[in-house]
Amino acid sequence: MSLKDRLGLATPPLFLMDGSAFIYRGFFANRNMQRSDGFPTNALVVVSRVLLRILREEAPEHFVFVQDGRGKNFRHDIFPLYKANREATPEDLVRQMDPIQRMVRALGLRLLVSQGCEADDCIASLAERFSSRCPVVIVSGDKDLKQCLGPNVFMWDPGSREEKLVTAEDFVRETGVQPKQWADVQALIGDTSDNIPGVPGIGPKKAQQIFENCASLEEIRDHFERIPAKLQEKLRDHLENMFTWRELTTLRRDFCTDITLEDMAVQPPDAEACAALSAEFELLALRREMDALLRGSRTKAVSPAPADTVRAARSGEDDPATDDASPALTKGAQQLSLLDMAVQVPEKLPPLFRTPNKLPDPRGARLAVIWAQGEDAPPHLAVASADDPDDMPPWTGRWAGDPDVLADYLEQAALVVSEDAKRLWRRGLLREGNKQRIMDLGIAAYLLNPEENDYGWPRLAVRWSAGLPRRDSAAALALDMARLLENRLLRDGLLALYENLEIPLAPVLAHMEAVGIAIDDRAFGRFLADVQKELDELTGAVYAAAGRTFNIRSAQQLGEVLYGEMGLPAPRKTRGGQASTSQETLERLAGRHPVVESILHFRKLEKMRSTYLDPLPRLVDDSGRLHTTFNQKATATGRLSSSNPNLQNIPVRGPLGKRMRTCFVAGEGRLLVSADYSQVELRVLAHMSQDAALLDAFRRGEDIHARTAALIYDCSQEAVTPDQRRNAKTINFGLIYGMGAQKLAQELKITTNEAKEFIARYFERLTGLKAFYDEVEATARRQGFVTTLGGRRRLLPDIHSANGQASALARRQAINTVIQGSAADIIKLAMLAVDADADLRRMQARLLLQVHDELLLEVPQAAAQEAAQRVTELMSGVTPGGSSLSVPLLVDAGTGPDWGAAH
Repeated sequence: MSLKDRLGLATPPLFLMDGSAFIYRGFFANRNMQRSDGFPTNALVVVSRVLLRILREEAPEHFVFVQDGRGKNFRHDIFPLYKANREATPEDLVRQMDPIQRMVRALGLRLLVSQGCEADDCIASLAERFSSRCPVVIVSGDKDLKQCLGPNVFMWDPGSREEKLVTAEDFVRETGVQPKQWADVQALIGDTSDNIPGVPGIGPKKAQQIFENCASLEEIRDHFERIPAKLQEKLRDHLENMFTWRELTTLRRDFCTDITLEDMAVQPPDAEACAALSAEFELLALRREMDALLRGSRTKAVSPAPADTVRAARSGEDDPATDDASPALTKGAQQLSLLDMAVQVPEKLPPLFRTPNKLPDPRGARLAVIWAQGEDAPPHLAVASADDPDDMPPWTGRWAGDPDVLADYLEQAALVVSEDAKRLWRRGLLREGNKQRIMDLGIAAYLLNPEENDYGWPRLAVRWSAGLPRRDSAAALALDMARLLENRLLRDGLLALYENLEIPLAPVLAHMEAVGIAIDDRAFGRFLADVQKELDELTGAVYAAAGRTFNIRSAQQLGEVLYGEMGLPAPRKTRGGQASTSQETLERLAGRHPVVESILHFRKLEKMRSTYLDPLPRLVDDSGRLHTTFNQKATATGRLSSSNPNLQNIPVRGPLGKRMRTCFVAGEGRLLVSADYSQVELRVLAHMSQDAALLDAFRRGEDIHARTAALIYDCSQEAVTPDQRRNAKTINFGLIYGMGAQKLAQELKITTNEAKEFIARYFERLTGLKAFYDEVEATARRQGFVTTLGGRRRLLPDIHSANGQASALARRQAINTVIQGSAADIIKLAMLAVDADADLRRMQARLLLQVHDELLLEVPQAAAQEAAQRVTELMSGVTPGGSSLSVPLLVDAGTGPDWGAAH
């Protein structure tokens, strides 16, 4: 039964939803809800579910979703400490605000963000204005909004465990006061969540006693004698302050004066936008609810949806391979939902071909190859002549024939479009020396916004198809998308970076992935046995110290032993309510008991065992080589990453790291060449900041950390102690990575104030750095993004955030991106130079790995030294952005039969 019927209303009500309250409730209700890539979705899911329920069960005609705006409001002018005790909005919640607002609009609902006031003031204002024209239902459980209750105003909380519907009469029975008195009552009680002090010692029961004698704060002041003597003592010193508290608790009724009832009319849901959100944020559990809503609404007319989402019955030509639709796929097509259709992909898959005789002439054409149904399904093709008008549908089909035949076909095209060009090179569909232009949609989208995390075809189709012509296949859509993305790259000054660095790098990475690196299986086995033996010994030692056996890997059991039974000082509890046994916590306890050092060493060895020694030998191919995947679109700074397995995290420091690297070896008759940039990020910093001290130190070949320490500690470089150098090194690298005073204090084991003084002294002595950091921040604020030496850019929308935590993070990201991103440009240019060098090709040198600032090659033994020298020359000579650095790029190179010996 709808609220209209339950309340006996003559006309449908206006729904005013306290959006912010439901956003926060949803966020804290389930902190673990997230998309597959880790993007949080808890608030988005909860808010969407509540909205869908209201739309489905209430079918409102007028509805507004009211949300708190950013920044201070009039209450802060009255009382500067208003809400001063509130923690900053969690970053994972901030990230969901935009998707939530998009969802509200997609569902056809009016979104209202408060300005200069709070959402509650907007709701109170709208309720006041429109309750004489129609019933008003305030969708909230917030106690503050109860002062809005009246003859035609109700409160409803559909999100609570026990649904609550409150009328003015219910409120009076529960509290003994009228809704209009509620702000006065709250002024006495106060509100700890908003930092409103109230009158000390006055709670709800005592407030009720007071209001049995006086109906308002004015009556309390003017007829103080009516108040019981004990309560008078509590009130006496606060008779003026309570009026200030009432100003804070009273909801204003004079906002949102330009909003009309027509403005709040519910519109038909936008099926296309709902589909896009469902796909983008993986709202699988909500798809059925959305579709039910859409089927019952007068939705916008939509075209059929893209082939990567819909598995429909197929028709085709060419040979029997065309009739390949499985019963499951056909059934899926029959169950096609409006959400699926809205994502713009076809009801019928394109025809399937095994031979090229019926394919159009590819010479000079634009040709798209898209794996719209996954990597194991036939790729979709689209072919369009270079002079075809934009409105002419391209030829479309799917290829199930010989890959070499398809490679011959692609070789004749003028432009090849794909969502992942590296896949084309890995599969041999693009060949070395091909002259055609390549448009990698994923790389283009990554350069335009490097923080979207997902650049696969489904996400690209959702993100970039809006506004493009309706096409009957994914590959046809990809051709249109290619033109759009190229124009965006040109507009944003990123086309040169795309054409000269990122696209040429894709075949280099494909080749490195295919070659892999050899491992010494017996060396792995011996290392694993030694580590397991030491783990067993450490386990026995820990059990002996604890006086019993337990699961050392269990944080809960370890906490019980350390803090409950052994009496070590317990740290703050985690959100789950148990004492922390994190690495950082245990490191702070080191020295208090030998068992802590044993556990820390156990964890180090266990990570080595479980991450590397045990699994890696199982991943080799028949020739004993490991093959990683290099991710070109995974980091916001432009750095490459490695996965399946991650070979960029192979330990390097200490005896364990050294031994680990000796397990990676050269193939028979070959040696490994390791070439590593020396302090490349600090050299980039020196070049970009033009700090005189850094420039001089690098040009002279001095120890940069000793030079920095001498400046900070006012001594000669010869007098610098190892601890002083170590501190200088920490701050040199730490500030690049956005380290603040608190983190620096932890690293240097000093107080936060001492760390602040240390940072201040650092910038006083290195004046060029301070000016550079300030300029980077100013540029980020002015442009909304920062740029690397190679022209890479990173958007920083939070640089203007009123949320101090978000703004501070954006400032750190600005510096980090400029320095690390420029270093990423340099190592990528080095890879291109090494791969293209004729001398290294003559030597049969081949790139195997890129690990941070290091390149690892495999070379025939006789040419190893020559190759090392040539690689050093090439790496030291790269010119990011077309210009040499102001300081030399120093490269350390070595050779050896294994990685440990070469590095």
